[in-house]
Amino acid sequence: MTNRSTRRTVLATGAAALLTGCTTYGDENDGGDAEEASSAPPSGGGDRSGSPAGGQLTTTAEIPVGGGKIFKDEKVVVTQPEKGEFKAFSAICTHQNCIVANVSDGTINCTCHGSKFRVADASVADGPAPRPLPAKQITVSGDSISLA
Repeated sequence: MTNRSTRRTVLATGAAALLTGCTTYGDENDGGDAEEASSAPPSGGGDRSGSPAGGQLTTTAEIPVGGGKIFKDEKVVVTQPEKGEFKAFSAICTHQNCIVANVSDGTINCTCHGSKFRVADASVADGPAPRPLPAKQITVSGDSISLA
């Protein structure tokens, strides 16, 4: 029998490596490839583009109420539909797997073919996307938002 790694083994090994190996962040521009709905510059804390699961992704101040922010490296979009309510979804459009481009006017927008998803629940507001963006797990602790 061959020695094949199970998903659980790979995840456990990866999590252990993350806990022991991620004490500093190496982004050159403190903002990575993340896009914002507004043109406001990053706040003092900045986001951690390229952050692994469990590492700080951004701060609550970086996510506008009624809008959101896309993290291309993590392929996730974080929204704040109502003040203090944060949600995360896959940033991969369910139409043809493009990364969504921006968040504006209450929708997450894919410019590849015009699909739009509502910031509250990622349901399809305008096609051709056939289904909502899948939910992602985040943890909000104080003013820090991390991938779960």
